[in-house]
Amino acid sequence: MLFSASNAKQNEKKWNPEKVSGRIIAHSKEEKRLLIFCSVLVFFFLLLDQGSKLTARATMELGQSITLIPGWFNLTYVHNPGAAWSLLAGFPWLLLTFGVIAGICIILFFRRWCEGYPERYWALAFIESGILGNSIDRLWYGSVIDFLHVHYYDVYHYPIFNIADCAICVGVILFICSNLFRKTEKSTAETE
Repeated sequence: MLFSASNAKQNEKKWNPEKVSGRIIAHSKEEKRLLIFCSVLVFFFLLLDQGSKLTARATMELGQSITLIPGWFNLTYVHNPGAAWSLLAGFPWLLLTFGVIAGICIILFFRRWCEGYPERYWALAFIESGILGNSIDRLWYGSVIDFLHVHYYDVYHYPIFNIADCAICVGVILFICSNLFRKTEKSTAETE
């Protein structure tokens, strides 16, 4: 009797009712912890992004480039009036509006889009921090501050970007990978 009672307690510790097939149940303690972690993640990357942009602004002249890894990586301080690759340059308020709408949609549909998968919580937190970082720039300066410049000597130059852009890209890649490798509720229902 004693043996079976101790086995039952060990099995309770191993089996987590809040995780079902890799998913987190909405409103569970685990989800609350994950939401707190994601909030900290958003705040951390927002501070990192804004702090790095303020440092670039305070220590560099517009257009100045500092070589860190010759032929590969520079810090080049520029203002980007558009989105990625300067798309929609000259429409900062339109881009700010898109950013605000996207940020609000992420908050409103967070649980629905995550479907209980932890990596999707992280992905949306990365995307939200990037949207906030670039939206703050558009609101304060009318353009986004970019300073990370990856290139291959003078043969190839990737567009100059910032930490908010990195966060958005990491979030989008993570979300896409999660959608490719995890079954959604619709596809699970269709296969049954």
